Amino acid sequence: MLWIKSLHIIFVTSWFAGLFYLPRLFVNHAMVLDSASTDTATSERLKLMEHKLYRFMSPLALLALGFGIWLWLGFGISGRWMHPKLALVAALLGYHFYCGKLVKAFKQDNNKHSHVWYRWFNELPVIVLTVIVILVVVKPF
Repeated sequence: MLWIKSLHIIFVTSWFAGLFYLPRLFVNHAMVLDSASTDTATSERLKLMEHKLYRFMSPLALLALGFGIWLWLGFGISGRWMHPKLALVAALLGYHFYCGKLVKAFKQDNNKHSHVWYRWFNELPVIVLTVIVILVVVKPF
């Protein structure tokens, strides 16, 4: 079980690194698009970075989920705290897929949000991670 738990933590941490960094790339990309000068080289570089990061994050998310499900079902980890944790994981998956939608929007030069919006959007995984860690470690109920 400790190996599975270790792998779960490694892949969750790696996935979160992407969830933290990709929206930061969106902030920078939106700032480039909002500027008076059209810096197409920087915009194209950011498109490539966003695409590659998202493509790298997706298998990490699957591995984190796979090892998490293995822990949950294979070792009988349970408790009432698990329900809100699973709901937050589902929300994170939605966030991940929405990031993929945003990557496509930037790729098609169809961004609809400001850099300020992305700054707020960037904070959501931090909040979710904080709550999940508290639920898992403290097990408040």
